[in-house]
Parts: sequence; C-alpha cells; structure tokens
Amino acid sequence: MFSTDSLSLPASIALAALQALMLLLLAPLLSGISRKIRAKMHSRIGPMGVRGVLQDYRDIAKLMTRQEVTPVNSGVIFRAMPFILISSMLTVAMTLPIITQGSLLGSASDLITLIYIFALFRFFFSLSGLDSGSPFAGLGASRELVIGVLVEPVLMLSLLVMALIAGSTNIGAMSMLASANWGGDVPTAAALAMVACSFAVFIEMGKIPFDYPEAEQELQEGPLSEYSGVGLALVSLGIKLKQTVIAALFISVFLPFGSAQAGGSLTFGTVVPAMVIFAAKLLAVFVLSALYENSLARGRFLLTSKVTWSGFGIAALAFGFYFTKL
Repeated sequence: MFSTDSLSLPASIALAALQALMLLLLAPLLSGISRKIRAKMHSRIGPMGVRGVLQDYRDIAKLMTRQEVTPVNSGVIFRAMPFILISSMLTVAMTLPIITQGSLLGSASDLITLIYIFALFRFFFSLSGLDSGSPFAGLGASRELVIGVLVEPVLMLSLLVMALIAGSTNIGAMSMLASANWGGDVPTAAALAMVACSFAVFIEMGKIPFDYPEAEQELQEGPLSEYSGVGLALVSLGIKLKQTVIAALFISVFLPFGSAQAGGSLTFGTVVPAMVIFAAKLLAVFVLSALYENSLARGRFLLTSKVTWSGFGIAALAFGFYFTKL
C-alpha cells in the first residue's frame, strides 16, 4: 500500500496516464450510447444491439485504414490540429481528480490552466478550418468561435464560484471540499454554480440546439469537412474525448463521491472500485444529456445567444449568492 501524499512522481504520472487512457477508451462507447438513445427516441431502428453501441470504434478503425487526402491550400496547422486536439484533452484528463479526490498531478490541476487548454482546443480546431482554404470549413470555424464566446464565460464563472468556496483554483482542492462538505458555507451558491456548469457542459458536448447530428458540418464540426482518413479518425476521436473530459470535469468538481481518499492508501481494491463508480457516473451524465437533448425542439443557430444568457444569469446569481453567504 502507498499514500497519495507520498506518491513518487513516476507513480503519480502512471496513475494519471491510466485515467486518461480510460477516458480515451470510453469516449467512443459513450458516443455510441448517445446515438442509440437518439435513434430510439426518434423512433428509428438505429445501430443494432451491442454492435451498434460499438459502431464508433469500428468507424474510427475503418478511417485509420483509409487514404488521407489534404487540401492543396492547407498548411501546417491543418495537419497538426488532430494531434493537438487529442494531446490537449489527454493533458486535461491526466490532471483531473478521477481516481482520487485530489489531483494526482498536484498543482498542475489548476482551473485557469485547464480553461486555457480548452480554449487552445477550440482555437486550433477553428484555425484548421480557416487553414484548409475551404469557405464551407471556414463557416463552421466561425460558428465554433461563436459558441466559444457564448459558453466559456458560463463555464469560467460557475467554476470560479466553486474555487472561491474552496479557497483555491486547484481542481483537486475543489473536489476534496465537495467530498468533505459539499458547498461549504454557501450551499445555495454551489447548487446554482452546479446548474450553470451543467448548462455549459451540455453545450460543450455538442447537443441540440447548439449542434445537430444531421447538420454537424454546418455548425460546430464544420472544420471536419476537409479531413479524411487518419486525420478524420483522430479529429473525431479528439471531439469525442473532449465531450468525455468536460463531463469528467463536471463530475470531479460537483459529484466526486466514490473516489479513493486523497490521504488514504491506494491498493487495487480501492483504485478499481473508484474507476468503476466514476465510469457509472460518466455513463449517467451521457444518458441524461442524451434524453434531455432529444426532448428539445430544434431552433435556429443564430438564436442560441438568447439561450446562453440564461446559463450566464444563473452563474452570475451563484456569484452573487457567494458574496451574500447564502
């Protein structure tokens, strides 16, 4: 047995890499489950049985064997973007307190840093659409940036409220506070921050009305239109990984129950149950978001700014409740 407080750096990195690998492997499965739920709620047959749930794995494997064709006018950003997407999300996944209540990488799990990494993901994703030289991809890139402007303030403000409650911008410290005393002295502010953050997570997961599976090339995933082969496989995997990581961030901050004790001893018997419980919570988030998404009416993309104001209003209300100690 060993304590997380006295964990060597190689051991911490190994465990962090393990949890990042877990999220990477789960991402296509969770996407497949969401697609299956969508098909059932739309009264379609959809992907059949267990094989249907695993369809995303087969799609990625098939794309990895296809020839990659790049636009003539594309540059280095276009070619590097798939690797930047996956590496940035794996970095975030390593810093999140998933297995333990505290982050395995300590001070690396800083809220400001993680927000910048998410912004880096969006920046290069949008820039690749412009770098491809395709007007259609450029349109998708501009709309992706619009979504970023609308959702990032909500995400930042809601997590900032939890950072103020915990007295630290470290995600691990926020997770440990939620485990020991959820909401601290201001449970109302924490509850409102949780609602606002769930709103932002829903948008970042590419749900209706912010993205449509039938028109994804015209909305958030427009830059994908010029990718093919291995590049398309990596970008698709990176997008699915981002959806999983943003959901994992929400769970780590607001629903950290079931994680191994940060100051306790880690064994096979404590790490494996913590990973199973986390996977169950992650599945619940995807199932609930899929059910809610497919119960919504579709709306025009240009009207999404009117919807996001409600999320920002809730986050601002949580911020105000924190200072009034409610």
